[in-house]
Order: sequence, then C-alpha cells, then structure tokens
Amino acid sequence: MKIVTLFLIVFCFNCCSSGQDSVEKIRKYYTDHTIDNLSSISHGSVSNGSLEHGKLIPYYGSNYSYFDTTSYFSGRAFLHQDVLAFTLKAYKNLENVSNRFYRIMECSNQMGGKLWPHQTHQNGTSIDFMMPLTKDYKPYYNLDEIGLRHYWLSFDDNGKYSEDKSVEIDFEAIAQHILLLNEAANEKGWKIKKVIIKIELKDELYATPSGKKLKAKGIYVVQGLSKMVNALHDDHYHIDFAKV
Repeated sequence: MKIVTLFLIVFCFNCCSSGQDSVEKIRKYYTDHTIDNLSSISHGSVSNGSLEHGKLIPYYGSNYSYFDTTSYFSGRAFLHQDVLAFTLKAYKNLENVSNRFYRIMECSNQMGGKLWPHQTHQNGTSIDFMMPLTKDYKPYYNLDEIGLRHYWLSFDDNGKYSEDKSVEIDFEAIAQHILLLNEAANEKGWKIKKVIIKIELKDELYATPSGKKLKAKGIYVVQGLSKMVNALHDDHYHIDFAKV
C-alpha cells in the first residue's frame, strides 16, 4: 500500500495550514466527541429524522480520510454506530482489492436533523462519498484537497471533468466500493437502500466489471431525479442505508 501510505503522510501535514498542530486539533476533536458509549438510535427517515448518540467517523484511516476540516469541526461527520462500523469495514476490505485512497464526504449532525443544504442526511444513515478520479488512467487526487468546493465541481455525462477532460471518474472503483459496502452492511443486518448518482453516469458505472456485478445484485440505484438534484450528484455518490 505504498501509494496510500505516502498519500496519508502528505495529508497529515497539509490537511489544514499548520501541519502537526492541525493533526493534534483533529485528534483532540475526535477524542472529545467519542466519549458517548450509548447505543445509537435513528428516528424517522433520512429526510425527516433525528439521531441519538451519533458516532463521529475518524478523520482519516489507512486508505481514506474525511474531505474537509471545516465540515468536520462543524459536527457534520456523525453516523449511526452500525453504519460507521460497516463503513470502516468496507474501507478495510478495499485494501485487498485496490491500491488507492478514498474520501468520505458529509454524513449527519451529531443529533441528526436538517443538514443544510442537503435534503436528507437527517438520521445518521446517509453518507456522501467523493468520486474517485483518474488522470491518464492513474489515480488522481489533486481535486480531493479543495474541501467543500468539491461539491461544486462539474463532470460531463461520460464522467470527464469539465476543466480537464483527461481527469475522469473511476467507475470501477465506485462499483467495488458499493459492493463491499453492501457486503459489510449485510453482515450487520443492514442493506443499501438507495444509491444516488447522476442518472447519465449509470451506464458508465454498469459498464465496468464490478458495475456488472453491482447491477446483478439488484442494489437500487435511482431511476430518476429532479434536474437540480441530478446535476449535484456528478462529483459524489450518495448512499442511504437501512436495517434489513
């Protein structure tokens, strides 16, 4: 995992503006927000719900990190404990099939409820995942470092970055991730309820080797979205989870 290890080292010294001080700030924030040992309870739905005893995702792991310190310190990276557990398990399992780094994006507030500007993410069972990218067919991370602005990036209907067509979405990596997420969720008695991705990108996703497996599994990927919501899901894929 040389690429992942190098990326993590670089990340640790550049996640904010002050190197080691920033790492210590993240560690302290995580420690201060992981003292609640009570079981998580999700109420209501992803679009009208709340969360008790939400659990904070670690800012970084061996092959992933959260995408933005401002979002993290604003309390937008909490999940139901089961969702957190199988999300981390899936990242661990990805180490066996992929030598690349991943980014997790916004989750839920510690107590759930409205997470502006998202329409969902209200009960700790929704997660946004950053699209993994390639440039000239190699993993590409330069756009991973722009924080919240990543939500405003634009990719065409074939998954090519609008500002540089040599930068493309890695659909095989996405499909691998979703398959392993579903497997880890099933082990916990959960399932993927819904995957939201720009509709025009579904053909590209299903065309990959792992995408064919994803389609065969019958994991639900949205069939239609409003124009605005569809346009906003070209830079990330959103997943809602539910108990079986």
